[in-house]
Amino acid sequence: MAKSTGDKELEKIYQELKSATKSTDYTGHGSNSYGSDSSEGGDLLKFFIGLLLLGGGLFMIFNNLTVSSTWGSGGYFFHIGTFNLPNGMVMLPMIAGIAMLFLMDRKIFGWIVLAIGILIVLLSVLLTTRIYWRSTSAYVFIIMFGMTAAGAGMVLKELFRKR
Repeated sequence: MAKSTGDKELEKIYQELKSATKSTDYTGHGSNSYGSDSSEGGDLLKFFIGLLLLGGGLFMIFNNLTVSSTWGSGGYFFHIGTFNLPNGMVMLPMIAGIAMLFLMDRKIFGWIVLAIGILIVLLSVLLTTRIYWRSTSAYVFIIMFGMTAAGAGMVLKELFRKR
């Protein structure tokens, strides 16, 4: 059976589309060096390498920090002029909140006072915390912050890439 002119034209268009899809990468990134036609695998690999660099750099930075607290030294937490608030006084709102939970019928007030007491204790510890940087060589310093910056750049580039 002979093919009509319309069938021949459709066959020609089909062959052109077929050859065009073989030679064109529709992702806009071209072919990658990771051995696959799609760049999705390469993007994911770059993201995880960046994540490893970022995590390693942050680990090295935090490993060179020394954290200490002055809470409890001298027995006083808060000083205003000659008025000193002892460390134990910081615990009173928390203890009062716990007592209110067991004594009152409406427990919401006890929960509010307890939450305020816990917040005061956490703030008192955080406000008396000191962070010190240990001395290190310039080489290690550059490696730490270089890894962190490179990793953050790779992760952000892959996260905000237009697809």
